[in-house]
Amino acid sequence: MHQATQSVESDAGGLRCGRVEIADAGTLGIASTPTTQSLSGPGAAAPGPEPGPAGLAAEGWDPAVPLLVALHGWLLSGRLWDPLRRELEPVLPCWCPDLPGFGGRPRPKGLQPTLASYGRWLADELRAQVGERPVVLLGHSLGGSVALHAAPHLGSQLRGLVQVAAGGGVYQPRPFARLRQGGSAFLALRPAWLAPLPVMAPWRSPLLAEARAARGLLACSTNRGAVGELPRLTASLGVPSLWIAGSRDGVMEPRYVRHLAGYSRLHRLELLEGAGHLPMRQMPGRLAALIQTWLLEEGLLGGADDRLGSLDPAVTPGARAA
Repeated sequence: MHQATQSVESDAGGLRCGRVEIADAGTLGIASTPTTQSLSGPGAAAPGPEPGPAGLAAEGWDPAVPLLVALHGWLLSGRLWDPLRRELEPVLPCWCPDLPGFGGRPRPKGLQPTLASYGRWLADELRAQVGERPVVLLGHSLGGSVALHAAPHLGSQLRGLVQVAAGGGVYQPRPFARLRQGGSAFLALRPAWLAPLPVMAPWRSPLLAEARAARGLLACSTNRGAVGELPRLTASLGVPSLWIAGSRDGVMEPRYVRHLAGYSRLHRLELLEGAGHLPMRQMPGRLAALIQTWLLEEGLLGGADDRLGSLDPAVTPGARAA
């Protein structure tokens, strides 16, 4: 399978409804293996089979070092972040969970498929796993909206927010209606029976995502109220935020990222040259360098400063807004 194009990624409140190109198996490995096992300690050769972020102390991480919590987009899974996580974990611990109903995580009974409910779930799950340890949220596309909804529930535990290909905040009835129709058609027609085949591993998460969770989040994220709430949530952020746009992102163009980022008082906007909608897969080293530089400049690395190695020299600052 060389290339397949499918409308499997939406952005809540986005100004453009585009397509994500699933280029090949090597580009988008998002198999549905549970990804709550995504932490490894300093110096570890490979991620260990930890049951979640609760193993931080055992792995030797300084309590002052924030946990980076990476949230994937619609129909995807935590494995989306694997290349970026490998770049970042020598510096700070990462948790890349499957959101409920996606990847390998079932949706708990009673958890409604709405952005507000998922934001509360994330805050509750973090406190259950790591107590009051400081966290930095990292959201991609729809995951960025979940991060914004989680932020008010985290209080002083939240130290920063990184948004990748996440923007919007302007309601457009017709494009969003088409997006809902296309998403519902995909969920109804997807050949889930192909998911067990090894060759389908890169596309397994979209094939196996829970239909109610997928439909509910898509409907919620494209209704007028939810779209209009994104600017309010962004404006209420009391922590520094980094917004990263890909110069070649056809799903969430840089100007739409800039629009939503502008509501935050303490934000920086960076343009990642040559990147599309999935820079964590396309150029994880450059994306990691941007995030590390920002964390260092904002003083958010805690005791991890001494583990910060040389950054990718290919990264140059893009459009910035204080």
